[in-house]
Amino acid sequence: MAAKKAEQALVDQWRDILSLHARTQCELDRALHQHGLCGSDFEVLDVLSGGTCPLRVQEIAEYVHLSQSALSRLVARLEKDGLVERRMCPEDRRGVKVALTDKGHALHDEVLPVQRAVLTKMLAD
Repeated sequence: MAAKKAEQALVDQWRDILSLHARTQCELDRALHQHGLCGSDFEVLDVLSGGTCPLRVQEIAEYVHLSQSALSRLVARLEKDGLVERRMCPEDRRGVKVALTDKGHALHDEVLPVQRAVLTKMLAD
């Protein structure tokens, strides 16, 4: 009986985490939408603004929880919007690195306080 209760407590905790994540992601998407971004778009911009730019798509994937193909499509869309650029990797000519453009830096700087405010609101407890 005690094992069942402990197991159920773990399941409940897991569902609470999933619920918090879903609510936070929805709130981020709503807040960022007015800037033409969704939460995943911002995460890529935020990772690229971290000072170790440019990064390979595989390196971005370590921080942004998307499949390789979904992340590649997202990067292509951000590139089309002029927020990132792809560059040939000098160490490996088969590889491609992604970097923020000036427009991408400016949008990131503009939206960063919005994202941080949502995180503060949703995760302050």
